[in-house]
Amino acid sequence: MRNDDVKFMRLAIKKAREGIRKGQTPFGACIVRAGKVIACSHNIVWKACDITAHAEINAIRQACKKLKTIDLAGCTIYSTCEPCPMCFAACHWAGIRRIVFGCGIEVARDFGFNELSISNLKMKGLAKSGVKILPGVLAEESAGLFRLWQKQPNRRAY
Repeated sequence: MRNDDVKFMRLAIKKAREGIRKGQTPFGACIVRAGKVIACSHNIVWKACDITAHAEINAIRQACKKLKTIDLAGCTIYSTCEPCPMCFAACHWAGIRRIVFGCGIEVARDFGFNELSISNLKMKGLAKSGVKILPGVLAEESAGLFRLWQKQPNRRAY
């Protein structure tokens, strides 16, 4: 773990809390390159009525627009929860160098999300992807986002 990993994970957590306050689900992501934040987003699946509007996908879209490229080589994505298979694939295709995440995907499943419980490490191996994966950064704080979300009236999983 690098010194900045905790700092940037805290930004992803902050973004997830913002999303929860707006009636969205408890996921946040932040993309960083060379120590600078490129994009930070939360999940907007319900707001956008778009099942692909996960925090990681939103952050990747924002980063690509900002950098005017689909090549995010040299970037690290910080995700409050282990990326789902769709988000992992998007990180791989974008050339993101590192995936740093908080709690494991099984936490989302335990809170009622329809997750495919395929770990990023398993997908990395199957795809022979060069992405580096660092799990468990602020895992308890990230899992706490689900408990906060669970207290919200009218919450919806997907």
